[in-house]
Amino acid sequence: MKAPSLSKINRIISIIRKETEDFEIPAVSRVARSRDPFRILISCILSLRTKDNITRDCSTRLFQLASDPYKMSSLSIEEIEKAIYPCGFYRQKARFIKSICRSLIEKYNGKVPDNLKDLMELKGVGRKTANLVITLGYNKFGICVDTHVHRIVNRWGYVKTNNPEETEFELRKKLPKRYWKEFNSLLVSYGQHICKPVIPLCSICKISRFCLKEGVKKSR
Repeated sequence: MKAPSLSKINRIISIIRKETEDFEIPAVSRVARSRDPFRILISCILSLRTKDNITRDCSTRLFQLASDPYKMSSLSIEEIEKAIYPCGFYRQKARFIKSICRSLIEKYNGKVPDNLKDLMELKGVGRKTANLVITLGYNKFGICVDTHVHRIVNRWGYVKTNNPEETEFELRKKLPKRYWKEFNSLLVSYGQHICKPVIPLCSICKISRFCLKEGVKKSR
């Protein structure tokens, strides 16, 4: 079997869209319904190394206290920590959030930047977070690659890369641009329910016939 061709990628995306219709929406994608770049940015910071249900609960508690950089910057570190516990690395993230809010107020009049360069100058913001803000917050073209996206496209054999950043740049070269904005949300949802990290559910996967199953040692 060869790596998925363009025609197969079109088919794969079509199948995943249909298969994920009834799956629970990832936490950050749920926040993104508001189209508020600030909420998306903060939720993405909280989601790093944190389970989806915890991200959702922590985001809700924090936004009940403050939903814009001005109000959030007035919170103490301790108040932010309490709101986002038990989010992974919650103490570090509380400091990041406080720093981000100050930077947004001082440099951007309280508005979240809409480009990778400026976003990545904010403390704690990497390419994944910046791309997610651009795509979900501003409806601009970007490719957000997290561990799910990196794992799945390498399993397909669509790319052969060592880390998410390499994967992003390879996808920018070959993934049709019309899929860029939705790619992360689709694959995160599919990765949480079907193409799982350790033992993927290949027996019920509707795109199994297109997948090289690179690196898969055990499946169900």
